[in-house]
Amino acid sequence: MSTAAQSTFPGAPSPELPDTLESLTELNKALADSLRLQILRLLKNESFGVLELCRILNIRQPALSHHLKILATTNLVSTRREGNSIFYRRAFLVDEDPHQDIKESVFEHIDSLPVASGCLKKIKQIQMERSQLSLGFFNKNADKFREKQGLIVEHTDYANSLHDFIDGLGLAARSAVLEVGPGEGQLLVELAGNFKNLTALDNSSEMLDKSRQAVADNGFKGVNFILGDTGVARNNQLNCDLIIFNMVMHHISSPAKSFKDSAALLNAEGILLIVDLSTHDQDWVRDSCGDLWLGFDEGDLDRWAEKAGLVAGQSSYLGLRNGFQIQIRVFKKVAHGT
Repeated sequence: MSTAAQSTFPGAPSPELPDTLESLTELNKALADSLRLQILRLLKNESFGVLELCRILNIRQPALSHHLKILATTNLVSTRREGNSIFYRRAFLVDEDPHQDIKESVFEHIDSLPVASGCLKKIKQIQMERSQLSLGFFNKNADKFREKQGLIVEHTDYANSLHDFIDGLGLAARSAVLEVGPGEGQLLVELAGNFKNLTALDNSSEMLDKSRQAVADNGFKGVNFILGDTGVARNNQLNCDLIIFNMVMHHISSPAKSFKDSAALLNAEGILLIVDLSTHDQDWVRDSCGDLWLGFDEGDLDRWAEKAGLVAGQSSYLGLRNGFQIQIRVFKKVAHGT
């Protein structure tokens, strides 16, 4: 009897599987659990820390960590460190992954399923807590905002590059422009000199008052000021040709929602302009500057934009002497039928 024939007997050792079959086996094992599928559903557009996921799913940390490890091993989720916390998100699918089509199909299917109302309630609570943490910082430090922001970057460090980007968009003076989180109004004043239909949006009344005063001090009129976030702007039915987040996205509890809201506010061919820090590990900015996120990976912004129906355009990266890097990113809302 040949060796090959002997290996077919029950109990005989299995022949070594190719890597793709082994990884496919592990992938199917990872997906064969309802809790792990639920985790992937929750990570559709958001990233959560381990303790946040424990709250949402009402599960103990050791058990959750076990499931997250399995998902990470099969490249279904990826991690990023935010200070002392590890945040999880869905992994970006790449063409080199031999099981990309399977993962895409699974993601598409679970995304069509509703999230339990209890989980949604806890997610909203977590996002509210994040927002309150950031808002509390600005309400407490409104008089020191520029000083604290200057610990990371000064507006003058990148203002020329930013204005080159804005000028390159070719927008008319009558274009509707929205700046989210104008702070003390440095950029807002500069925009007021170029655009006649300008709106400032901020969820801190103290910071909104400062930007309002800056505009008045420079002799500009007609700027519209709204207290609230992008959800409030949607309720006000704003229509924008350009939306700018200038060094503010890292203070926002749910960047993915901001992308989605911005896409809804933009007119066809409208532009979302993001100026923010690239990923870094300087955890001191949380307490000193009120940052919720330690910058953003380029892929995070691209993924949120894609989910919101926006297409990535030009980008620029500026290294600063203190080790931080600024990214200037353009995302466009493509008109239907183009």
